[in-house]
Amino acid sequence: MTVRVAIVGAAGYTGAEALDILLRHPGAEVVGLFGSDRRAVDAAQTIDELFPRFRTRCALPVLAGSAEAIIGSRPHAALLATPHEASHDLAPALLDAGIVVFDLSAAFRLSEAGAYPAHYAFEHRRPDLLRTAVYGLVEHNRERLRAASLVAVPGCYPTSAILPLRPLVDAGAVRAGTRPIIDSTSGVSGAGRKPHLTNLFCEVSQQAYGVLSHRHQPEINQHCGTPTLFTPHLGPYDRGIVSTIHVELAPGWTDARLRTLYEDRYAREPFIRLLAPGRWPSAGAVRGTNYCDIALALDAAHDHLIIVSAIDNLVKGAAGQAVQAMNVRFALPEGAGLLAPRAEGVAP
Repeated sequence: MTVRVAIVGAAGYTGAEALDILLRHPGAEVVGLFGSDRRAVDAAQTIDELFPRFRTRCALPVLAGSAEAIIGSRPHAALLATPHEASHDLAPALLDAGIVVFDLSAAFRLSEAGAYPAHYAFEHRRPDLLRTAVYGLVEHNRERLRAASLVAVPGCYPTSAILPLRPLVDAGAVRAGTRPIIDSTSGVSGAGRKPHLTNLFCEVSQQAYGVLSHRHQPEINQHCGTPTLFTPHLGPYDRGIVSTIHVELAPGWTDARLRTLYEDRYAREPFIRLLAPGRWPSAGAVRGTNYCDIALALDAAHDHLIIVSAIDNLVKGAAGQAVQAMNVRFALPEGAGLLAPRAEGVAP
């Protein structure tokens, strides 16, 4: 089948990345582009005016993002690259209309409605949807995604942490009473397209932020299955996340046993690349791709494991992951649109 897709929040980096992928997708048709709210984007500018890289490829207008307009485009699927509150308000109407929703905000990632005022500063009024939403990390939820109506697409930082950590947690390899330490650095596009002083060309610098308070901490803990200590950093580059993770291991974990664990879990996953000993992930190596690169090194004398992962925050950390989940949901080849060469560049 050809999946009809509406992209909401198309004027942002993630929405534009989703469009770029879907224009290369042999089994998808983009039937509508919408802004993040009920107002049209600058009097319904076309997407190639907002992002010149779409010249000759797509000239759809970016329309006001009301539920009525989105439903009117008759999509099978809607990708919501919208603020958390906007997704919270839009998703119910789209679901009622029979549209499969892939939400790239955090509106449906946490299991408890009571967590939202503290971490996302809004009251969650749909705990029923929190119970039915499927977390869209394909490598760990593939079977549940096949019948999902509402997919909570994981955050970029959580993706870079959960994929390396979850196999250890599932295997009981994390020493009891310890918390894995996650230090992650993201490119500036992770902050979105709205300008802030710290994101300006002459101001951007390597720096920590959200220390002990970042909103992705509960998502990482919930979907890793263990308490962690997460510190995000802003990096002076446009896209990509590199995470360095320190894990105190339970007794009995050798280098060979660890590598067997990861190979058994990920060797057949199309978008996980396990690197050979001595080779390390980088933001540049995954730029513009849906891959997650993972490498590890064991300090055997102290049962201390260091894992490094890298993803492109706009692809595997957002739009690419949403399309991968969409492919699984609609029984399309999992790599459709994600393995095709990019038409031009990978700039935000």
